[in-house]
Amino acid sequence: MPIASSTTTSSRLLSLLSLLQARRDWPGGLLAERLGVSERTVRRDVDRLRELGYPVQAVKGPDGGYRLEAGSELPPLLFDEEQAVALAVALRIAVGTGAGIEEAAARALTTVRQVLPSRLRQRVDALEISAAGAGSQVDTDVLLTLSAAVRAREELRFDYRSPGRPADAEPGPPRRVQPHHLVVRAGRWYVVGWDPGRGDWRAYRADRMTPRVPNGPRFTPREVPGGDVAAFLSARFKGAEVTNAWPCRGEVILDRPAAEVAPFAGDGVVEELGAGRTRLTTGSWSWAALAAALARFDTEIEVVAPPQLRAAFAELSRRAARAAGSAP
Repeated sequence: MPIASSTTTSSRLLSLLSLLQARRDWPGGLLAERLGVSERTVRRDVDRLRELGYPVQAVKGPDGGYRLEAGSELPPLLFDEEQAVALAVALRIAVGTGAGIEEAAARALTTVRQVLPSRLRQRVDALEISAAGAGSQVDTDVLLTLSAAVRAREELRFDYRSPGRPADAEPGPPRRVQPHHLVVRAGRWYVVGWDPGRGDWRAYRADRMTPRVPNGPRFTPREVPGGDVAAFLSARFKGAEVTNAWPCRGEVILDRPAAEVAPFAGDGVVEELGAGRTRLTTGSWSWAALAAALARFDTEIEVVAPPQLRAAFAELSRRAARAAGSAP
């Protein structure tokens, strides 16, 4: 019987560990079939994993088998190539999440990178991620507390620092929310939940929350309006209640080529009309805000629709005239 090389054995151990992580119980015969070895070899490989610190338990029964349990200590971690690259990419992203783990993520990325084969290290190094516009820092313990409440379906009691409120102001009575989702958006963390006092869905910035203990009672989960928490949160930032669309939308023709309009159109629709003119359909949270946003293109504007946008431009021009004529 040929003796397996150390490389073959290491590869088989990695495959065995991946299988044990994929499902709770594995019959020994099925493991041997999946790995293409004998059941005796499987037993030896299980013993090797145990020596490395992996708590692989024997499962009693007609077929016998194995189960990977949770251990009291962190054993050496084995990853295949795709998992290693995914881990490195995730650590790069984690450096800019504002979750309070930036230093630990950077150290972990350095550790992972050092042990990667050169071909994988080059793939990881080719991915450059910058934390542009990262939001406010959130204490890691706060994030863990919020996440635990979401998972346990327990009502949160917390103090909330509203914008403009002095940092040394006395806190009011604690707020209450039934947390359904913990979401990161544009570098900031939010709790999306049902406010039982107001009978409505709310979104709270996690960096402004100070949880109180203990949590409140357990609650029955609800479905976020529309069924998509990302779309719901985006709609709220647009000033809409549920639908992920701007409440005020207008259509204009700008005296600029589409190539100069498109980079600043956001989620608007840009249509090249020729002769340096562009049709733009876009929206905002109010008609005045939409008129002001269109004025920043610094060009002639023809309003196609609706009349509310024309009225907003008229009011904006009156305000601008008053501002221009005010005393220095």
